[in-house]
Amino acid sequence: MSRDNRNKLQLMRARIAAAAARLMAEDGIDDFALAKRKAARQLGADSTHALPDNAEVEEALRTYQALYQEKEQRERIGALREVALDAMEAFAEFRPYLYGAVLKETAGKYGGIDLQLFTDDNKGVELYLLNRKIAYEVADERRRVGDQARAVTVLHLEWDDVPLNLAVYAANDERVALRNVAGDRIVERAGLEAVRELVAAAWSTK
Repeated sequence: MSRDNRNKLQLMRARIAAAAARLMAEDGIDDFALAKRKAARQLGADSTHALPDNAEVEEALRTYQALYQEKEQRERIGALREVALDAMEAFAEFRPYLYGAVLKETAGKYGGIDLQLFTDDNKGVELYLLNRKIAYEVADERRRVGDQARAVTVLHLEWDDVPLNLAVYAANDERVALRNVAGDRIVERAGLEAVRELVAAAWSTK
């Protein structure tokens, strides 16, 4: 590929990343792949080689939110973290960790909360929900645990009117690096005490 074509490709990647970030911030799309496809169509990009990776879109999303939604985003993240903390305290026996957009401060208008649970009693999580008459849906999703791709049970429900996704891992997985789907980045996470500190820090600045 010539230098000129490489430059054009890089420019298109940046434009798609910016457009996808705007869709995620303004329309509440929380699926990176969907946002990228819609952005590419809007810009008339017909080559999948021009699609940016999730990290590029995430960086563009941070920039957009900082420029156009700073106060709104700060309040949104604060509110979502309070709900996340409440859920984590409720599921404390299952070793909960917060991860994803709420931890990274990039959650959009309709974004949900993502928690990891670590237990050898998968049914115990479902029994907890059933006993409290909390409706939920179950899905098996591919996740990377260390160097292995594995099907992980994910429970989808609402907590205080906010979408909550509970990814249930084996107890031993708590000591293993969990990676993104591509396997090139370790998933950042925060335990119960760390989230308490984040919520307390937000209150102290109000």
